[in-house]
Amino acid sequence: MAQPYNTDLFRDDSLRRIEMATQSQEKKDVLIKNATGPYAREYKKIYEDQFAEIGKLWSGTRAITAPQVQQYLQQLVNKITAVNPDLVNSDARVIFTRDWWPNAYSMGDGSIAVNAGLLIHLNNEAELIFILCHELAHYKLDHTGKSIRKYVETINSDAYQSELKRLSKETYRVNQQLEKLSSGFLLSSRRHSRDNEAEADRQALTWMRRTGYDCNGIRSCLQLLSEIDQAESFPSPVLNQVFNFPDYPFKTRWIQKESAIFSQLETADGAGEKDSLRTHPDCGKRIALLTDSLAACEGRGQLFQAEENMFVRLKKELFFEIAAQCYRENQLSRHLYYSLQLLQADSAYVPLAAWSVARCLNTLYEKTKEHQIGSSVDKEGEEWSAGYNQLLRMLNRVRLEELAQLNFQFCRRYVAQARSYPGFLEEARIAEKRARLQ
Repeated sequence: MAQPYNTDLFRDDSLRRIEMATQSQEKKDVLIKNATGPYAREYKKIYEDQFAEIGKLWSGTRAITAPQVQQYLQQLVNKITAVNPDLVNSDARVIFTRDWWPNAYSMGDGSIAVNAGLLIHLNNEAELIFILCHELAHYKLDHTGKSIRKYVETINSDAYQSELKRLSKETYRVNQQLEKLSSGFLLSSRRHSRDNEAEADRQALTWMRRTGYDCNGIRSCLQLLSEIDQAESFPSPVLNQVFNFPDYPFKTRWIQKESAIFSQLETADGAGEKDSLRTHPDCGKRIALLTDSLAACEGRGQLFQAEENMFVRLKKELFFEIAAQCYRENQLSRHLYYSLQLLQADSAYVPLAAWSVARCLNTLYEKTKEHQIGSSVDKEGEEWSAGYNQLLRMLNRVRLEELAQLNFQFCRRYVAQARSYPGFLEEARIAEKRARLQ
């Protein structure tokens, strides 16, 4: 049976990944070599941690190095660098990743990543161009390097060391005072980060204005980012329909919300602290800072210049890559959620989605039986959508024998549509065997 999308489009070039990893290693070697002076030890430790995270991107399957995808992304980067002389000799390397969370980031060594979880929510190339310009600005302005230097200078400052020394002599509420000291440093760092965001926005606008893209993409992108944590590509799965069967009715207790499942919201002071701890500043404020400059660009530029068809295709098909990556990384609750969304989204997706759900439920059964479910299933939280929280609640409450019956009944329902999909019948066989044992 044919896949509902062309998997060849995302067939990675392993040599390209190795090349990018080598470039990162070379950057690390230079930084380590140049880390001298009284704080050399601190710098080297930070660089080791920084490049350990970068190395994770190149060592696994997160980075998309498939030729067609890379060529498209490079077209967009070229649209920026070709008209901005200060970027012509940039050694920045931009990639898409298969990561689900909606983010883009510069890692400080020239590596810039745009997560699939962000791209699938964008509306046009103009919004993507702004994101690329913004992250290129972070790299060009050396925001990572400046943040590292700021951190090292702060923790080695007389004031900071004096406070640590004082606390070392305390015997009462030492941990609370240490937390307060750390919190104060964190808040200061986040405010510094907000300055970086504003500076990167201004530089991005300057570069984007020369590309011929519609700079209103900046406004629409920031508006989208302000709500993206709750955004969904497809409607939330209706669990009491998907898992309701004639021979095994859905149990309301699986998803019934308890009145105290979430703690009370913070007080006004707590809410203010929560806002101050945000990594990025409020998107409304970012728009306000650019309002006059954006007004000067009104009515100019295009939404697409490179390949609109490729943008639309990636926006659609990267969802499948996200779901698959979640399974590879043992993020089973999220993989199951995406698979259930696909199941109800389009009849063309049913064979793939049914296999994905059956496989995931079988894996969840194994993890539950081995008492390893905690690392595979997220906890309910206010940061998640209502639909995802409902699934998490169900996975937390369903018993092992119930999980076996659910998968058996699920496979029975979809066997006619999915039997020819590779692997489905084997998952169905496993599910039936487990259900019979209960």
